[in-house]
Amino acid sequence: MDRRQVFAGIALAATAGTAYPATPARATSPTRITGTDGVHLFHRDWGEGRPIVFLAGWALPSDCWCYQMLALSERGFRTVAYDRRGHGRSDDPGRNYDYDTLADDLAAVLDSLDLAGVTLVAHSMAGGEAVRYLTRHGRQRRVARVLFLAPTLPFLLKTADNPDGIDRQMFEGLRHVWRHDYPTWLANNARPFFMPETPEPMLDWGRGLMLQCSMKAVIECNRAMVETDFRTELQSLAVPSLVIQGDRDASAPLPLTGIRTTGLIPGAQIKVYQGAPHGLFLTHVDRFNADLAAFAGGQP
Repeated sequence: MDRRQVFAGIALAATAGTAYPATPARATSPTRITGTDGVHLFHRDWGEGRPIVFLAGWALPSDCWCYQMLALSERGFRTVAYDRRGHGRSDDPGRNYDYDTLADDLAAVLDSLDLAGVTLVAHSMAGGEAVRYLTRHGRQRRVARVLFLAPTLPFLLKTADNPDGIDRQMFEGLRHVWRHDYPTWLANNARPFFMPETPEPMLDWGRGLMLQCSMKAVIECNRAMVETDFRTELQSLAVPSLVIQGDRDASAPLPLTGIRTTGLIPGAQIKVYQGAPHGLFLTHVDRFNADLAAFAGGQP
């Protein structure tokens, strides 16, 4: 497998005793939250108990977490997910897809729902949103722990001080393809996101979710994901952190991402799923849900 093929899917890519808001207080809450610069963010909020907030990967809406939210909300957790700006049912402002703004949108969600003791689950590019939230808003102490799932952290781009990164020209080539035929690219690159035995209807569903993302968000979120360097910020994190990733991740190869991310975060742990792809939360549902429940139910 050559380098271009390996990286073709790169973008498919609190404390004990904390009191949690009671379910009745949010029974009539709207499904949209006003984020930064007036953008309305669609969210879903299931269950009650310790809160888990899910952040979807590049081009994916909150629907992708259905198998986690259903299972965990039935096991004593409050599960929350929202559509990033330009994704799913949230507003499509056509601007501000940088990590500062995305982190501010996350802050708006956590503040609006008044969540505390949160376990953040951040897939792929969303790892950057979690990190930037903690370095930009962490003083609010709403987040107790973070699970980085198949992260694209710490820094993907090849530079003088990051010689093992990926050439800028490769990403520019991908964006050129997306600008001309994004649906066909998705069809050609969906299989590595899943498993060889994944049924075709599941692939169709995944592609359909990604087609809900606006082209502006597709391009600009990829650019932010690729060009933002989180190496310094990761070293400043002060919450328990767990990295879960597959060793067959073609979108964010483990040695370049998860291994390095774990090494930079003080005290971070890593679990490697043998044979698992980038979309392991959809291909290894039961195992991932069990690991998530154990991590979210523990003490920070």
